[in-house]
Amino acid sequence: MPRVRAPRRQLPVDTAARLPVARVCVDVQPAHLDRVFEYLVPATLDERAVPGCRLKVRFGGQDVDGWLLERTEEAEHEGRLVPIRRVVTSGPVLTPELARVARAVADRYAGTLADVLRLAVPPRHARVEAEMDALAPVQAPAAAPAAAGGAWSAYRGGPALLQHLLSGGAPRAVWTALPGPQGDRWPDAVAQAVAACVLGGRGALVVAPDRRDVDRVVAALEQVGLPAWSSAADGGVVRLTAEDGPAPRYRAFLAALRGRARVVVGTRASAFAPVEDLGLVVCWDDGDPLHAEPRAPYPHVREVLTLRAEAAGAAAIFGAHGRSVEAQALVERGWAASVTADRAVLRSRTPRVRALTSVELAREGAAAAARLPAPAFAAIRSALERGPVLVQVPRAGYLPAVACTRCRATARCAVCTGPLGLTGPDAVPACRWCGRLATAWRCSTCGNDGLRSVRVGSERTAEEIGRAFPGATVRVSGARAAAGVLAEVPDRPAIVVATPGAEPVAAGGYAAAVLLDASVATAGDALSAEPDALRRWLAAAALVRPIGDGGEVLLVGDGAERPTQALVRWDPAGLAARELAERAELGLPPVIRVATVTGPREAVGLVVGRVQVPETTVWGPVVVSAQGGSPDPLDPDVRAMLRAPRSRGAELTRALAASVAVRSARREGGTLRVQVDPPELL
Repeated sequence: MPRVRAPRRQLPVDTAARLPVARVCVDVQPAHLDRVFEYLVPATLDERAVPGCRLKVRFGGQDVDGWLLERTEEAEHEGRLVPIRRVVTSGPVLTPELARVARAVADRYAGTLADVLRLAVPPRHARVEAEMDALAPVQAPAAAPAAAGGAWSAYRGGPALLQHLLSGGAPRAVWTALPGPQGDRWPDAVAQAVAACVLGGRGALVVAPDRRDVDRVVAALEQVGLPAWSSAADGGVVRLTAEDGPAPRYRAFLAALRGRARVVVGTRASAFAPVEDLGLVVCWDDGDPLHAEPRAPYPHVREVLTLRAEAAGAAAIFGAHGRSVEAQALVERGWAASVTADRAVLRSRTPRVRALTSVELAREGAAAAARLPAPAFAAIRSALERGPVLVQVPRAGYLPAVACTRCRATARCAVCTGPLGLTGPDAVPACRWCGRLATAWRCSTCGNDGLRSVRVGSERTAEEIGRAFPGATVRVSGARAAAGVLAEVPDRPAIVVATPGAEPVAAGGYAAAVLLDASVATAGDALSAEPDALRRWLAAAALVRPIGDGGEVLLVGDGAERPTQALVRWDPAGLAARELAERAELGLPPVIRVATVTGPREAVGLVVGRVQVPETTVWGPVVVSAQGGSPDPLDPDVRAMLRAPRSRGAELTRALAASVAVRSARREGGTLRVQVDPPELL
């Protein structure tokens, strides 16, 4: 006989009125399964247990956190339901829109709802919650922002974009930003777009890679009449960054959740900010690696914001000085329009760019091999008479890589085979992987004990430039520098040595910029090595004065030809389009959907073997060279890659998530890392 499904168990009417059913997403580790269970709501918690609130429930013999997704009058579970232990928050912290986005992100990345909610909702801070509960009801802001659009007038389609935002439309744009004077820079353009959206009666969300960019956007928003939110005045702007600490972060989250702040500006985690009536999402520099979440299910800000824009019917702007291949794919698929400037405007707003390759320097003879050739030296000396000079170095530290002076073999650690480096002029060589000191190092190839530099970092570069220009002030900006990452430098003659992403802003712009070690910047086997190199170069070049004010950029070294030429032409869209066309021909992302499974060989084989999706191919598994050495050299971790057409992408992620769920249910051994569309394939 065919099996007949038992009807849902109906609670008695009097019990259902007093103890309705709550569907709760339980937050447990490891979360390989979507753990959404039904609980009963006791009569004492009936009023406080509202959908979206944070709970304590009983699971696996212990009290765990959970989110109440919805309440129903009937239960699907046929057994006895356990009551909720207690309600943790004073109100909901999860909106229905945010719950839907979290579900979509979990499906997109073959993850679980609990994993995404852990990223989306910051930890509770009881004191802050009590302070926010004591505030008066939400009031209308005292003043509206100013309607301005001067920063967008230089772009084709820029004024129309603002008009659409002002009228409540939902345009989508991939924007290639130009350098410019104060008032026309990218933070000013972002602020004007946000102001137009707010004037149209909706909220806005801006996501930037780091705190310095967040500060610049917040300052620009204040200039257009959108000040920082305070408990005394609603309708302002809140910062949502992890660096601000638990209390400020939770306060900003609640201000946005309860409609007190209309605009949220933050870093990666703010992509899930619960902005009321979301009308615009902005992502600055989507190619920056800081936008990639390092925790499961490893979502990228760009994908999260595209899902939010589609779910809320909101406008979307993805801007940068360069252009990522993924952003170009959005344009070519018709999801977004390209917003760029005419060539005449571009030439007037950008500095002169020269590439000092070995061919260009051939007339210098043996001096052409110098790290700072004569033309670059002369450009720095001349520019110092007009203002600050920026020197970008692709590597941090002193000497991050050294080699044997006799046979030129790379110096490696005798324990883990990691590369050795020097942290100072008199420092002992140390392994960059395990940190061990190589006090008695000898070359394993020839037995020599002498070391020479292979890669020069920012600190050694600053030391060399200080000797070359003894009368100049030299500043170092970087995560490892003594002064840290500088946000701004005075508009006075000085040489600023910075690593990519740590370039400080000069109020009047740099008189010149020298981009060193072009061959190092474009080296490597990464799929996006060339677009990333161009993105880093353009970010530094955009800080230089325009050609009319004598601004000049020098690229030193034999870098890859395509990004070098794209920098000289200032044509990031052209390089991105060419790169995308080649990836389409070769069947590489973002043209196709890719998922990687990394871990022990047996565990990887079991998970991949259960994924049966038409038109899906499997590459590998291949051995993964883990940094610091494999924990078991006899059984190293491997990685398998699953490739499917974009039309089969949803099927692939569902099948992969189901396979991982089966693995969890069967308690298969080993630790796996599952990533969908990882930033790098190697």
